[in-house]
Amino acid sequence: MSTIKWALDPTHSEIFFKVKHLMITNVKGTFGTFDASIDGEDFSKSPIKVNIDVNSISTNNADRDAHLKSGDFFETEQYPEMTFVSKSFDNKGDNEYKLSGDLTIKGITKPITLDVEFGGTNKDPWGNEKAGFEVKGKFNRSDFGLNWNSALETGGVLVSDEVKLEAAVQFVKQTVEA
Repeated sequence: MSTIKWALDPTHSEIFFKVKHLMITNVKGTFGTFDASIDGEDFSKSPIKVNIDVNSISTNNADRDAHLKSGDFFETEQYPEMTFVSKSFDNKGDNEYKLSGDLTIKGITKPITLDVEFGGTNKDPWGNEKAGFEVKGKFNRSDFGLNWNSALETGGVLVSDEVKLEAAVQFVKQTVEA
């Protein structure tokens, strides 16, 4: 008996984030190493799992990246991975979906809902069936123990609590023999 699994195509996928800095501009970053899978043929009924290597964080500034990996933020020595596990994937029409599930950062798990645009499926030049998705959402970083900040003398804080996430991901269909 065989089952269908959709495996991440990492060469055609990316996860990035942005956070307000000084309350006037965004600092952007990426996670260079991550994995994701969809276990089943029907996306709306299949478990979706994402694992992100937090040590792969990059904001194009080595000092800032080291600070983000420290105990002030992600504490990557103790918590090297962030995870997401879906609970529902609801079609809202016109290839628009709401993906709800549990996000775990620093051992703290909270529900999150993401907006997803399904780009469709197509075959690559080698005959592999691919599926593409654009994902957007946000969360409050202090909900996950990412509390470091500094007050500004003009009011406000150095780093906003709101983190905006975006991902462009492509999956390749696989048949798994059971």
